[in-house]
Amino acid sequence: MRVLVTGGCGFIGSHVVEEFLDAGIEVRVLDALLPAVHPPGSPPPPVPHGVEMVVGDVRDAGVVRRALDGVNVVCHQAAMVGLGIDIGDMPDYAGINGVGTAVLLSGMASAGVGRLVLAGSMVVYGEGRYRCPEHGPVRAAARRRADLDAGRFEPPCPLCGRQLAWERVTEDDVPDPRNTYAVTKLAQEQLAGVWAASTGGSAVALRYHNVYGPRMPRDTPYSGVAALFRSALEAGRAPRVFEDGAQQRDFVHVRDVATANRTALTRGGADHCLRAYNVASGTPRSVGDMARALADAFGGPAPQVTGEYRVGDVRHVVASPERAAEELGFRAGTAFEDGVRSFATAPLRGAVA
Repeated sequence: MRVLVTGGCGFIGSHVVEEFLDAGIEVRVLDALLPAVHPPGSPPPPVPHGVEMVVGDVRDAGVVRRALDGVNVVCHQAAMVGLGIDIGDMPDYAGINGVGTAVLLSGMASAGVGRLVLAGSMVVYGEGRYRCPEHGPVRAAARRRADLDAGRFEPPCPLCGRQLAWERVTEDDVPDPRNTYAVTKLAQEQLAGVWAASTGGSAVALRYHNVYGPRMPRDTPYSGVAALFRSALEAGRAPRVFEDGAQQRDFVHVRDVATANRTALTRGGADHCLRAYNVASGTPRSVGDMARALADAFGGPAPQVTGEYRVGDVRHVVASPERAAEELGFRAGTAFEDGVRSFATAPLRGAVA
């Protein structure tokens, strides 16, 4: 089996490449080495021995055509990630995530490559799943700036305004993307579904939850909250925790994510369709929990809860990992305490220039 890993020099992609090599899988990497992920002066991790490297943009049809030559499966990790800076990032998200995926799928159709493993994201769920004590399951109303400014962070019931209780999202929940990144990640899934239906191919979307671990980039708005906390600690600053720190997430170690990608190469999905899977630990933790655990493992300073917020952030997203366990045979194996302890001293990538 020869697998093309797009974005194979990135944080998650580099771990996926190593996982494939350890399993005896032949790997080719396509990566544009974009500065948002690989800042000038901070070279990407060296490509492991035996891996063919193609430097180029997934939006370039000619580059994609060359990268697909002789490939059996595509593992599509290349994407612009995170909330970014502001609305000015919108064209890049739409171009890299949307157009880039369309170019890749078109190339796969021409090359006769019939299997796709897509790096999806939990952001497609938006505010996740909630239950009102009076009205039962409801879709949370959008959080209002006035409430956030006043420190009222929990989303209200859209029918009665009462506080909701979060529940685990499943892959069958209706997507509800609430920021630019989320919209483009859902678009990737939808494009992959159209490709599968049109070509008879099979596509698996692995909806990553909050991934953390070695090689996260330092000090960049295009990374996850764990990297921001870890960067602050390395610089001697207290991690700044937004809102009240009680936001519930599922933090999953990058090595577990790599394992999920390996299992998805041959399991899950079906011809003519896309099948989505949560890739999560199954053990919810708050954002404040992550900040405190990292600070303790690193040796301080203690986190600072600021009450600040970011427009586009959601309050609670916690996943059910059961479909991935049943159909892919995947369960995360890294305990939160062990993963955070190792991540607290693991090297990060260089600062953005």
